[in-house]
Amino acid sequence: MTMSPSSVQSTSRAQVTVVQGDIVRQFDCDAIVNSANEYLIAGGGVCGVIYRAAGRELEPYTKRLAPLGLGQSVISPGFELTARWIIHTRGPKYHTDPDPPRHLAQALESAISLADQNRVTRVAVPAISMGIYGYPVEEAVPILVEKALVLASAVNHVKEIRFVLFESALCGLFERTLRVFLKK
Repeated sequence: MTMSPSSVQSTSRAQVTVVQGDIVRQFDCDAIVNSANEYLIAGGGVCGVIYRAAGRELEPYTKRLAPLGLGQSVISPGFELTARWIIHTRGPKYHTDPDPPRHLAQALESAISLADQNRVTRVAVPAISMGIYGYPVEEAVPILVEKALVLASAVNHVKEIRFVLFESALCGLFERTLRVFLKK
């Protein structure tokens, strides 16, 4: 089920929105972003959910694209998803990365740039690196929101960058952070 946006920014080329929901059920999105690992194989958390929903063809396809560099992105078909594309981006492991903020912003930028290059109009984005990669949400959310707002004014084809969060508390933090940045 796609939920209506709870926060919207629309003063640039693309909107930045925040919804609570299931990333694989954003039926109006052309692409979803997978918070991927270096080897581009099914993992835990959002990555595992996406691989299961996309079906058995995804992992053999993505394994050929590995290894995925830190902050880099690659694209694959959505296979059994309604989204045409899956954009796999590798965010930082918070406790071992020498520069987590830079690599987190780079991961989102490379994903949105790849979406734009592939003429994606709506892209669903998870909480990159905030699961098993251990990035503290209070630090990561402002980085992602600020970068999304910058990217929203630079894209040509993307019309919506949608943060999709499963947990209500995390969704609320994204909403509050977006509101703060919009007031600046």
